[in-house]
Amino acid sequence: MEEIVVTWVQILMAGMEYQTFCSCNKCKNDIITLSLNALPNYYVTTEEGRKRIFENLNTDENRKWINKRLISAIHVVGKFPKHNQNRP
Repeated sequence: MEEIVVTWVQILMAGMEYQTFCSCNKCKNDIITLSLNALPNYYVTTEEGRKRIFENLNTDENRKWINKRLISAIHVVGKFPKHNQNRP
């Protein structure tokens, strides 16, 4: 799931629709983290397992479902960015 989310966030943030959103590394990482927290985890130990999970996730229905979570995370981070906050 992480590979898919990281790739899609980079693609979405490069698109015209999200040019007004901050695309600094902090915001991208926050978007990725927020998205992954909203999506199920899949742990595999082999390349075969990785391919099987990817094939199961690579359906129109799952892509739309994942995309909704990514877009939601982009809007949340865009509305409440943390890159200007001092954190310990």
